[in-house]
Amino acid sequence: MRAGVVVAAQPGVEDLAVRAEELGLHSFWVNDSPMVHGDPFVALSLCAKATSRIRLGIGVTSPALRSAPAAASGLASLNALAPGRIICGVGTGNTARRTLSMRPTTAARLENFTAALQDLCAGRATEYREGDRVRDVRFLHAGAHVNTADPIEFVVAALLGPKAAAVAGRRGTGLISFGLLDPTAWHALHDTRRHAAQGTPSDPDSHTDSRADSYVVTALHLLDEDEDPHGDAARDATGHLVLSLLAFAADTAADTSALAEQLGPEEREAVRRLLDRRGTTPTAPDRHTKLYPNYLGRIAPQDRDLVLPSLMNTLALVGTRDDLLARITTLEQAGVDELLIQPVIDPPTEMGRLAKLLTDE
Repeated sequence: MRAGVVVAAQPGVEDLAVRAEELGLHSFWVNDSPMVHGDPFVALSLCAKATSRIRLGIGVTSPALRSAPAAASGLASLNALAPGRIICGVGTGNTARRTLSMRPTTAARLENFTAALQDLCAGRATEYREGDRVRDVRFLHAGAHVNTADPIEFVVAALLGPKAAAVAGRRGTGLISFGLLDPTAWHALHDTRRHAAQGTPSDPDSHTDSRADSYVVTALHLLDEDEDPHGDAARDATGHLVLSLLAFAADTAADTSALAEQLGPEEREAVRRLLDRRGTTPTAPDRHTKLYPNYLGRIAPQDRDLVLPSLMNTLALVGTRDDLLARITTLEQAGVDELLIQPVIDPPTEMGRLAKLLTDE
């Protein structure tokens, strides 16, 4: 299986991209959550100039963050700096919207946004709407300004499950998912994508990338001999994923159909403790300002008790070399093409362990 890395935009991110390329990793992604991280287009511009081979991904942008013309301009500009190496993840803007205390957008708007980006980034005109006003738009400058000749790879974030997979099938894109390590769920997503694609006519004029790869974002911790799989080191390496899920569950706990209602008693108790610890409630209008600071960053030692073994095992890969390779093989058999780790403790070292694990398999 291929390997890549996901990081937050921050000064020095290009040095991590260079190291990832040196290690032979396939892709380097930057998050797009404006209120908690830096700007991914700025970060990837630096990475594009500092690297020559590794693919560079936005993970992920949304119509709830940027208009299609603005996002397409950023992507095509990156494509001019790193021709044919750009990947654009698109989603409903779950985290990026919730950090503003707003709801994510819909699958329909996501599909329209994806289609517009595909058109614009391939040099075609697309329909652009603001309220009742609708016009065809296209790039009015090309050449040295933007690159619409080399293909950009698009992937849809699978947070909406079958709805997102259907969008990916109709638009001919790949999929990306956060912490989805269940092979059965991946088989279902791929079945939905294939079914949705069957009735979609091919576009002979399309210049977008024909690949439809699947990516999973997770954390990886290779256990030392006799190391506790749920000890402090393992919790520190995976806790950012667990706390991100707990924060989402806490944020939506007032909704009876939300994630919190799908969790077990121990996990629901962890959600309650997180809310108490952050000094907020599921209905507080400013809860987003208490739940999301340091989102996907290294956890504090006092929060280790919230990193439950059940959630570690669900969202992250923790185990011996043989354990990890067995789980990775199962994911590969389920159609996952690339494993993306999100390191927070020591990114260069964690990237090196990932590269060695998959190279030596």
